[in-house]
Amino acid sequence: MVNKSLFVLLPALFFSCSIFSQGVTLQPGNPVAEKFSDERLQRIDKLIKQYVDSGWVVGADAFIARNGKIVYNKAFGQADAEKKIPMQTDAIFRIASQTKAITSVAVMMLFEEGKFLLDDPISKYIPSFAHPKVLAEFNPKDSTYTTINARREITIRDLLTHTSGIDYAQIGSPSMKAIYAKNNIYAGFVYDKLLLADAINKLGTLPLVHQPGERFTYGLNIDVLGYLVERVSGKSLDQFLKERIFQPLGMNDTYFYLPPSKYSRLTPVYTPDKQQHLVKADEKTFPGVNWDYPITAGTYYAGGAGLSSTIHDYAIFLQMMLNNGEYNGHRLLSRHTVEIMTMNQIGNLNLNLERNKFGLGFEVFTKDGQAKLGETEGSFSWGGFYGTVFWADPKEHMICLLFVQEWPYPHGELTDKFKVLVYSALEN
Repeated sequence: MVNKSLFVLLPALFFSCSIFSQGVTLQPGNPVAEKFSDERLQRIDKLIKQYVDSGWVVGADAFIARNGKIVYNKAFGQADAEKKIPMQTDAIFRIASQTKAITSVAVMMLFEEGKFLLDDPISKYIPSFAHPKVLAEFNPKDSTYTTINARREITIRDLLTHTSGIDYAQIGSPSMKAIYAKNNIYAGFVYDKLLLADAINKLGTLPLVHQPGERFTYGLNIDVLGYLVERVSGKSLDQFLKERIFQPLGMNDTYFYLPPSKYSRLTPVYTPDKQQHLVKADEKTFPGVNWDYPITAGTYYAGGAGLSSTIHDYAIFLQMMLNNGEYNGHRLLSRHTVEIMTMNQIGNLNLNLERNKFGLGFEVFTKDGQAKLGETEGSFSWGGFYGTVFWADPKEHMICLLFVQEWPYPHGELTDKFKVLVYSALEN
């Protein structure tokens, strides 16, 4: 016999669940109430302290939230070893490539407004990308090269998925690094009074490293899209992100260039010396990078690398994504748009050895990827040049972040161990 009352209750239950999933804001929580083992969470303390005590990291900030409840947020070690300044949970970090996810959300907000389609050629909005060429031969002696015609134009989707053929300045392939350097194209850690428009318009005239759509190549794609946001919105990327994302979400510590009142909270970058002791990075550490770019009042808004932020601010951004595009009464994206951003958008192409995929701005974990450390299939993730990392797990309703400031990061296995300990602390 059919229980008719069930049909009356089902819509209400669905509506209630939908409201819960969209209305979650980050609040202090109890680990036990959110089905974590308090004892097992303490293993994270021991792990990070071990790395600090061993001199492998100067300081770290770790964060876990489930169902919007913050169950773990602790700082370890020091922000500034020379000045004996302890690491704090409100420390500001250079998040570098974690900027990409934020810029990708900005792009998709404009997509939702009907400003463009994802398969539009980028040349429709940035004409310098018309008639793209692909690198054929390169002469390392003088950085001269020959090209062939690309088989098709670069699309906005190509850029969002890093399949355009655009490489990375300063950290990409040797040939393209040389070509970009010769043309004053930067990776995004810029302190000079440069404009994004000038760099991207120049980039559009330079060769691609492969045919559009041929493979995944991590590159300056999201910097291009940052300029697309400027072209379409009529605002600088800095202004757009502030007005449309940071202020609505309450991300009050996220900037391209910090205000002077917050300079003291910026964590220095450390690097191993010849004896593998950590020392502050200087102009010799990575030629062409000024580590103090966040406190230089610059004008270059690199959509792929330029932001600095706190772990809590970025957790708010991730909770918005878990909430299907809404946070604290402000809707940035629709549920459907969040879905397409966090699904496989690169088909049979592989992102890495774990055979994860890429969505629109995020790495997306597959079953093969889950097998390595345990991040649930469907989780989305990325990290930054200076050792910051995040992932969000929709199935477990969980957000996890671990921030350090170190380059290079020879003990990066801390990130993997952190992931293992997070999942092993879950009891249900």
